[in-house]
Amino acid sequence: MTQILLINPNTSTATTQMMVDIARSYLASAMASPPTVVGATVARGAPMIVNEQDLAGAADAVNDPQIVALAAQADGVIVGAFGDPGIEALRARLDVPVVGIGATSVREAGAGGRRFGIATTTPRLANSIASNVRKLGLGATFTGARFTTGDPIALGDVPSQLENRLADAVQACIRQDGAQAVVIGGGPLGEAAQALCERFSIPVIGPVPAACRALLQAMRLGEAA
Repeated sequence: MTQILLINPNTSTATTQMMVDIARSYLASAMASPPTVVGATVARGAPMIVNEQDLAGAADAVNDPQIVALAAQADGVIVGAFGDPGIEALRARLDVPVVGIGATSVREAGAGGRRFGIATTTPRLANSIASNVRKLGLGATFTGARFTTGDPIALGDVPSQLENRLADAVQACIRQDGAQAVVIGGGPLGEAAQALCERFSIPVIGPVPAACRALLQAMRLGEAA
């Protein structure tokens, strides 16, 4: 059985399970015989990556020997944090496709020259988000990031409030910045992203399904829904 390992660079096992459930649901809807999805949570770092220090620590944790050993047994790997921490070093250690939810969702949003924005909860990661977009060669069509207000960790504990504040950020991307598509920027925001996809007339891209789509292409597995 083909197996995908989804690595959560945050230390929250609840977030890992949530992302695994989203990936399984997407793959089941897209394929007649979907790969199995197994989650792995890093053993050290932050429960939710909210600043550059957390991101740097996550890059190291993703490449801990235990995580690399699990990844080596999989047929494909997803790094489940929006900054794609540690992904290049992990790729160098593995012989299987490795994708990150950040790069894959941004590429999908900017496909065909589409103007896109990012809605998320972590303003202290604004510089790295913009830098990663530029590294992908999509800076010209990036309309900018919009952030929710308040403590992102506390906000994540109240799902209805998280969804509504992210909806406001998506709306700002559209009305004030002219975005034609919006990425929900964060693995822990996956459930909110699922809900927001139904609330707007333009594409609102959930990062976990976007990573699944990119990984299926990299693994040369067809989608046969």
